[in-house]
Amino acid sequence: MSGPLLVDRTDGVVTVTMNRPDSLNSLDVALKVALRDTFLELATDPGCRAVVLAGAGRAFCVGQDLREHLAALATKAPLDTVSEHYNPMVAALAALPVPVVAAVRGAAAGAGAGLAFLADFRIGGPSTSYLMAFARVGLAADSAVSWTLPRLIGHAKATELLLLAEPVKSEQAHHLGLLTRLLDSDDEVLPAAQKLAARLAAGPTVAYAQIKRELFEGATGTLADALAVELAAQTVAGGTTDHREATNAFVEKRTPRFEGR
Repeated sequence: MSGPLLVDRTDGVVTVTMNRPDSLNSLDVALKVALRDTFLELATDPGCRAVVLAGAGRAFCVGQDLREHLAALATKAPLDTVSEHYNPMVAALAALPVPVVAAVRGAAAGAGAGLAFLADFRIGGPSTSYLMAFARVGLAADSAVSWTLPRLIGHAKATELLLLAEPVKSEQAHHLGLLTRLLDSDDEVLPAAQKLAARLAAGPTVAYAQIKRELFEGATGTLADALAVELAAQTVAGGTTDHREATNAFVEKRTPRFEGR
């Protein structure tokens, strides 16, 4: 297997694997560009009904490649990567209209944790850990962590994790809500993530997209804003073949067959 990013397609599930295992899938420019472009492509791919985000080897992703970053510090604008790579990469991942499942095997640090936090589900195992490593290298948070982390665990706990920069092991991560499921074996993480993604891919994906939209926009708006978004979302979902099929299936006492339209 070659290339910084691997993409596998199976029955509507697209598994996107960060493939720099020798550097614990640290994010160099090539990997950031590949992630950004892949997420943008998947957003308009009718064959993509769910995404699994994973890391090759023994880590999920340890964040910025600091060796590459050290070389960039000699330039006038070493952190241009935030505007050029991180922000568009994160925005593209957050905007995906299909369910995203992160298979968080091993360490997820810095921007690697940020990628996991943007997923709709996070599956982990005994070796899973998170580290808000930004302050350890004298940096502020990026990769949307300042937005996602307080929404997942609350402002006070997010402040603690970001300022103290102490590792969060798997059981604590599960307790805090940073893992949707904690499995007994690391070897189960990717298969479980793909199984969950397959279940979601077989579901009403238009409705899923609208639910994601409601949650995303409702996180910062007023009640009136939420009601307006819900009206718009229900208008879209209510006009789908999937809605009519599910309603007929309920009346006929059978399992619905969703097509994502």
